[in-house]
Amino acid sequence: MIFLVAALLLLAVLLGAVAYLPWPVTLALSAVIVVWLAVFTVRERRRRSRAGRA
Repeated sequence: MIFLVAALLLLAVLLGAVAYLPWPVTLALSAVIVVWLAVFTVRERRRRSRAGRA
């Protein structure tokens, strides 16, 4: 439960900060986050598929 509260608080802080950033900066940061999440997803799927075979 504490993790959920901390995640929502962090989300609120990030959304508040984005309101004051220029669009190019916001889009660049969003692209970085999307790439990071994609890499994480691929690594997790590979790890799970290897664990399933063993």
